Amino acid sequence: MRAESAPLLHPIETAFGLEIRADTLLISASRAATLKLANQREAAVPGAPVLLRGAEPFDLAAARAVADPSLDLQTPLKGPFQALPLDWHDDAAAALELARLAGILPAFMVEPDPAGEALGFSPRDLAAFTDPARLAIATRARLPLDALEEAEVVAFRSPDDIREHAALVIGRRIAEHVPLVRLHSECLTGDVFGSLKCDCGPQLDGALAAIAAESEAGGWGVLLYLRQEGRGIGLINKLRAYRLQDQGFDTIDANTRLGLPEEARDFPVAARMLALLGIERIRLMTNNPAKLAAFERAGIAIAERVPLTFGEGAHNRRYLATKRDRAGHFLP
Repeated sequence: MRAESAPLLHPIETAFGLEIRADTLLISASRAATLKLANQREAAVPGAPVLLRGAEPFDLAAARAVADPSLDLQTPLKGPFQALPLDWHDDAAAALELARLAGILPAFMVEPDPAGEALGFSPRDLAAFTDPARLAIATRARLPLDALEEAEVVAFRSPDDIREHAALVIGRRIAEHVPLVRLHSECLTGDVFGSLKCDCGPQLDGALAAIAAESEAGGWGVLLYLRQEGRGIGLINKLRAYRLQDQGFDTIDANTRLGLPEEARDFPVAARMLALLGIERIRLMTNNPAKLAAFERAGIAIAERVPLTFGEGAHNRRYLATKRDRAGHFLP
């Protein structure tokens, strides 16, 4: 990545096999704070960039050791490190956000004098790339479900995004009934493998059952399935966060130690999906106040919040307590 005012950046995680050495690295402020290189005010800015210099140039192995906190216990860091002034802040912030969208570590090796022609990219390009207005219905089909046979799946896609979101419309749409809606973000470990570390699988199953029961009682509903694994950080980074949780960090601190936001899901995309389906008013199944606020900001009226009470167990009690105490979820 390179904008006119910025140097060439090599994502550390995708540079396998390249003979790269760099005097500086670009990392997030939260990762820099872990390395004792940024004050807490700077680290409080989600995704803020920090330009880092070491005692000697970084090769790829040394750069990965700095970037990936899940390696901290097995790879002692070799300092001293110095945080440098950054005069291309907006370009750097856009690079970190692109890394998050790609599901890779938000860390880059920096070449101030690149060889050859680089691809131009600006923060304005990132805003256009993530604009939910670009989302459109790609196709739709009838999809009988275990929960209820009368269902339709609608697939959504943006021109520049490989993630394909989906909506399950369950039951027969009736104008006078406000639909029961669940916004569910992809969780491979919970939805497919039955992980006990989270409550995602039981919430998905419970929401489908609740919407099916709503339909059988004369109503209808929609399950929005967003391809935003790990609260928007991607599967691999989520598994890195799991390793940090095994070291004693809670789910929020694990994300921030990776240099990633504690919450990176794109809720306006879900509101856009509802708008494309012609839905303006919903009964929302959620314990998350951020979802309520996001829908209301996007012009979706919330007629009722319906609590979810599925999935608590011995392995996820701390996870649920963290969502309640630190993220403000409506949980007992």
